[in-house]
Amino acid sequence: MNNFRANARKSAITYKNAGVDIVKGDEFVDWIGSRSNKKSPHQSQIVEAVGGFASLFRLPKGIKNPCIISCTDGVGTKVKLSVELKHYEGIGQDLVAMCVNDLMCTGGSPLFFLDYLAMGKLDLNQAKHILASIKQACDDSDLALIGGETAEMPGVYAGNDFDCAGFAVGVVDEKKRWGAHNVKAGDVLIALPSSGFHSNGFSLVRKIFANESSAFKKSLLMPTFLYVEFLEALKKKIKIKAAAHITGSGIENIPRVIPQSMYCELTKWEFPELFKKAQSKAGIGHDDMLTTFNCGVGMVLVVSKKDKASVLKAAQLYFNKKNVIKNIQMSPFELGSVKIKKSKKDRDLVFVRP
Repeated sequence: MNNFRANARKSAITYKNAGVDIVKGDEFVDWIGSRSNKKSPHQSQIVEAVGGFASLFRLPKGIKNPCIISCTDGVGTKVKLSVELKHYEGIGQDLVAMCVNDLMCTGGSPLFFLDYLAMGKLDLNQAKHILASIKQACDDSDLALIGGETAEMPGVYAGNDFDCAGFAVGVVDEKKRWGAHNVKAGDVLIALPSSGFHSNGFSLVRKIFANESSAFKKSLLMPTFLYVEFLEALKKKIKIKAAAHITGSGIENIPRVIPQSMYCELTKWEFPELFKKAQSKAGIGHDDMLTTFNCGVGMVLVVSKKDKASVLKAAQLYFNKKNVIKNIQMSPFELGSVKIKKSKKDRDLVFVRP
């Protein structure tokens, strides 16, 4: 019997043989737990976090008409470039930013974040870099990282390939939320600079710059900018009516926060050098650039005309301090204004020369 059992063990197909290392997975979970237990935003509101079957979070008090905000997003094929260069330090910020920047467009505030990380084979060094970046971005965005899932999926992802998704939850007073319902004709659009391509269009970006140096490609991994700190400070001083996160589809995101009876009259702007280079190498038309990439504009705010100067001044100071203006070579600027359509068939966006 003993010999039979020994032979059975030798010939058994184990989970590890199939490509899933439970021991290594447990080690990673312990590492995550050790970092999650450190002081984080909203610590007093966390009832249960990493370790259980679900996380529990106390809703903040003092909000008269509380509404929960939920957002989910990913990083897209930017992860392929990070694998090619073995550079994962900024991917976590990309993930958090893609979610929390959307959340901020409601006028609410971030509460907590959950992540999903899937890979063919668990590489602890790779996974730790990604999760450390997520945790840091959560701290920078006033988000509590209260849970997540790491999936080892051999046969689905090859080599060091991986994918990630994020889930951000926040809260807003329903009566104070931003959106199209606040916008009126004559309101002004303020463009806030991006830090680069952010996390959209990378299937095309990788193709355009396929033959560039590793150093240049690494610069393309500049993380998506987190607008949380600036917007949280600004909304305490200025009434922001609406905000549009410029991601996939580029400027076509703006009409999502404008009433259907109105349109945006926009002023053409000069693209930063990085986007000019992409346009030149690929031979992309101006309009296609605007609906594919952010072209240097990562967020657009809608404010009253009387608040325009104050917003521009605050944005100039903030983005200069963060070195965004220096790096992307573009300052915050007045992008255009909101006007009433003469016909329902009129376009949502109309460009005029400066």
